[in-house]
Amino acid sequence: METISQNKAFGGNQGVYRHKSTATNCDMTFGLFLPEEAKDGPVPILWFLSGLTCTHENAMTKAGAQAWCAEQGIAIVFPDTSPRGEGVADDAAYDLGQGAGFYVNATQEPWAAHYQMWDYIAEELPALLAENFAIDLDRQAITGHSMGGHGALTLAMSLPGRFKSVSAFAPICNPTGADWGRKQLTAYLGEDEATWAKHDASLMMRDTGFDGPVLIDTGTTDQFIDLLRPEALAAALAEKRQEATLRLQPGYDHSYFFVSSFMEDHVTFHAEALYRD
Repeated sequence: METISQNKAFGGNQGVYRHKSTATNCDMTFGLFLPEEAKDGPVPILWFLSGLTCTHENAMTKAGAQAWCAEQGIAIVFPDTSPRGEGVADDAAYDLGQGAGFYVNATQEPWAAHYQMWDYIAEELPALLAENFAIDLDRQAITGHSMGGHGALTLAMSLPGRFKSVSAFAPICNPTGADWGRKQLTAYLGEDEATWAKHDASLMMRDTGFDGPVLIDTGTTDQFIDLLRPEALAAALAEKRQEATLRLQPGYDHSYFFVSSFMEDHVTFHAEALYRD
């Protein structure tokens, strides 16, 4: 593993690292903030999964998470959103290919060779973090923005017991029912819609729910709200009688101004779950 940079921040360390991934068969880069408490032993970790067109850097520099994580003694990791590099399949559209991995394991060509983002986030990167940093994998929480909110919700519900809590900022809630989803799920997973279900938060919520608290924020003036379909997730939460808070924030859009405005709420929400036991 290569250290790209390290900067002191809020008493802790913000690092950027690169490693060869066996899951994606290419080099992957991630950001990791460790609070000062990590000097004394393993700390809880919050995952932040980013959205379309983003790299590890967007949320790391724009979401304002480090100050709140430092206050709570929590690490936060910022993975990339897709495999990248020479020989990695891409598409001219911004919502498919590099920067648009959708946190699935692709089964279709030309994507299958590298686009194994589910395995990367669920298996490979956690093991790498625990091996190299003072991270407590028994205390994990997960959040994300837009496409990353979709990934956070589906990973949390698919891996019972893994995460103490899950939240999302403007998540893609019902990708099987919107253009942000049907296009990508068809490309990565094929035409059989039965294989799409475990990557749709609204369908999964109705089916399995989540064994912990859920927090969702979406702006009422989000320019992509028709593609996000928060109403589908709201109906599923009510039907499942899931422990959850779903908030529509008046006047907020889809940007990192929105994310940073409510980051303190989300970090505090996760800290309460991570330190509950």
